[in-house]
Amino acid sequence: MTGNEIRACFLKYFAARGHTIINSSSLVPGDDPTLLFTNAGMVQFKQVFIGEEQRDYVRAASCQRCVRAGGKHNDLENVGHTARHHTFFEMLGNFSFGDYFKEEAIRFAWDFLTKELGLPAENLWVSVFAGDDEAFSLWEQVQDLPAGRIVRMGEKDNFWAMGDTGPCGPCSEIHIDQGPGVGCGSPACKVGCENDCDRFLELWNLVFMQFNRDASGAMTPLPEPSIDTGMGLERIAAVLQGKVNNYDSDLFSPLIDRIAALTSTPYNRDNRTDTAMRVIADHSRAIAFLVADGVLPANEGRGYVLRRIMRRAVRFGRALGLTQSFLAGITAQVVDSMAHAYPHLKDADQLLRKVATNEEERFRETLDNGLALLNQEMDRLRDQGDGLIQGDFIFKLYDTYGFPLDIVRDVALEQGFSVDEAGFARAMDQQRQRSKQSWKQGEMATVAPGIRALADQGHKARFIGYGQKNGQSRIAGLVDEQGEATDRAGQGEPVSVFCAETPFYAESGGQVGDQGEIIGPNGRARVLDTIIVGNGLILHQAEVEEGALATGDPVTLKVTEGRRQRIANNHTATHILQAALRRVLGDHVKQSGSLVTPDRLRFDFTHFSPLDEAEIAGIEKICNQTIRANIPVTTRMLSRDEAIKEGAIALFGEKYGDTVRVVAIDSLSKELCGGTHVAATGEIGLLKIVTETGIAAGIRRVEAITGPEAFARFQEAEQRLHRLAGRLKGLPGELDDKLDKLLARRKFLEQEVARLTARLALSDLDGLIGKAVLVEGIKIVVTAIPLDSPKTLREVGDRIRDKLGSGLVVLGGVYQDKAALLVMASKDLSGRLHAGRIVKELAARVGGKGGGRPDMAQAGGPDADQLDQALAATVEVVRSFLADN
Repeated sequence: MTGNEIRACFLKYFAARGHTIINSSSLVPGDDPTLLFTNAGMVQFKQVFIGEEQRDYVRAASCQRCVRAGGKHNDLENVGHTARHHTFFEMLGNFSFGDYFKEEAIRFAWDFLTKELGLPAENLWVSVFAGDDEAFSLWEQVQDLPAGRIVRMGEKDNFWAMGDTGPCGPCSEIHIDQGPGVGCGSPACKVGCENDCDRFLELWNLVFMQFNRDASGAMTPLPEPSIDTGMGLERIAAVLQGKVNNYDSDLFSPLIDRIAALTSTPYNRDNRTDTAMRVIADHSRAIAFLVADGVLPANEGRGYVLRRIMRRAVRFGRALGLTQSFLAGITAQVVDSMAHAYPHLKDADQLLRKVATNEEERFRETLDNGLALLNQEMDRLRDQGDGLIQGDFIFKLYDTYGFPLDIVRDVALEQGFSVDEAGFARAMDQQRQRSKQSWKQGEMATVAPGIRALADQGHKARFIGYGQKNGQSRIAGLVDEQGEATDRAGQGEPVSVFCAETPFYAESGGQVGDQGEIIGPNGRARVLDTIIVGNGLILHQAEVEEGALATGDPVTLKVTEGRRQRIANNHTATHILQAALRRVLGDHVKQSGSLVTPDRLRFDFTHFSPLDEAEIAGIEKICNQTIRANIPVTTRMLSRDEAIKEGAIALFGEKYGDTVRVVAIDSLSKELCGGTHVAATGEIGLLKIVTETGIAAGIRRVEAITGPEAFARFQEAEQRLHRLAGRLKGLPGELDDKLDKLLARRKFLEQEVARLTARLALSDLDGLIGKAVLVEGIKIVVTAIPLDSPKTLREVGDRIRDKLGSGLVVLGGVYQDKAALLVMASKDLSGRLHAGRIVKELAARVGGKGGGRPDMAQAGGPDADQLDQALAATVEVVRSFLADN
């Protein structure tokens, strides 16, 4: 049976026995922050098992995509070196939520393996938890299980727990004896072999979830015992196909065949190349599925694990001689092979190609530099008879060159070296401590004593500015220009003002702080900015313009109306923009930063290629359609869990309280946000994207303007079109045609100039040849000529060489402020001279590089003022070349 047939057979079998077939959940767990990735079939049912969620079914079966490459379950280092370890795999499982229990679970598993899949009962063994007499008895009742095939094992092997506390229970595993040829050869080899060999291979784990364990370790029976099972598709496919290595099954063979074709290297050639092919095949599957589930390469969290997987694949590709980008092609094969079972792969196909190509190209230079340094270090250690790569050196590779520990470990293993991982960890920790101490010192240095005193007193401000732009309050604290607490600030003095309530929005979440004025009984201050310090201490940074302000004064706080409105326009526009980006580019788009000011907005987001004109136009279209629809912008206060469950987007890394503010624009956008917004999208008026750039690997930045600023830009563009049309003596609609004619005329004139320049350079051909220098019987013509194009060098060189007959031609010229060089040698001199090597020597004298064939080569360099000296050195370079050869 093929892997696809086994998957379909499993789901069909359990569907026929009353199980609801549930689609695989995402590799990114939706409601479990304790997991980096979904690593088992039960993850999506966790809330059901612990009783916090009810479903409309009590039996389920699934084929769950899983990744184990980070955190507690990390198989990354073993992948490729063993027959069974994978970063990505598929887990077949059936589940009961308080319905059937041990007897049915055992019967289903045995029946499926022996009847549906046809595994011979005489090759199967069973393990149970040592204290589980019930399971032992139930297995004894299975008629075709040979006697003596039930093995009792300890808690390490046959007891499962969801965590230190919570649901847990014994488990039972079904194993297959693959024969002594697969095992370790020990006479004592048995189920649970101490040598961890593959003879008695675990196929299926049946977890009997029957207890709840408390903090003291005491276990009480669950009111509704449940079943959770798991069987790896890759493993059972290999067994059914008669393979002792998972990578030899049909789930991997198309990928390995593709890799073998790319490298022109057969699989099963030697351990080194086979390992590399298995790593690339496995990692390509993980890459494809992680990207399809919205994970992108990054320097932390899930993105960092993906980056490690991609870079490890690239390094093993290099070991196979793949110096050009290859990951995109291999991951495309994954999509082709598995999209029928996981259709969402097709939706991410284009993104996957971009991500794979981008990350591989970024890493190539790092890989080359790091491998060169690592090889030098290993050569040095070999000379000294030392087999340990020190942690400090590994940390230097990582910290200075971005070279990962994983790759050092892999290379070291291949070359017979061990790795000082403890030393590397110490160096990493020392750097963290230095950074942490530096940050703390910097943080304390920026907090003035007067502000710190207010914070220490527990002062917080209540923001009342969502529904009003004016408010009444009382001055509860003043901090002067030197950062000291004060009771009074007079005219002309800068001062930070704290009030218990304020309508002023403090700079936060990318939105700039409000400006306005504070009016007291004895004075008035202009608020230049509003900031927040610590946990809710809002300060109005102001300058007293009239009279004085004093602690305890009742005051009126007025936010500058028009400025606040323009900020609200731009903030709501960022929400609309993010929604439009996700619609046009894909759900992988996530906010990486933002800035909202009265004049413009800036939005940083995850994406792996520049936006083209069509994409920008599509994004603008969605934004402006939303604005014209004048959709109400609603805000609600919800619990954080409820908001996330409703689909509200949260900013990664942002800390939210238990209660959050949700800003929604119909079905288009729903985000957690504390900023100020318009009441309806029509207030924004208009949105225009003005720039789109890359600011970091995988991070793009869009800047846009709205309202009056956007309208002014359209007017300016219209006026510019009319000015240009006037200069070309036409109308704006005729610009394309007139420009085409102008460019055609320019091309004709350039060709004419080239023809005349070549004629000028060749006007005294006999004179040029007459000035040839003779070096060891070789005629050398060296001259500078006027250039309108680098092609002129070639045209003139051909004519001189043809006229010269036998000899060397060296020409130079200046084009666009750069030096250009050409060296041509007649064919009869090919054994004595090499044009490519000669031009390389000359190019170095004008700050450039070059090379080429023995008979013709070109080069250039930025130092045009050194051209005459380079040409003058020709004879010396030729003499030296002849002497060396």
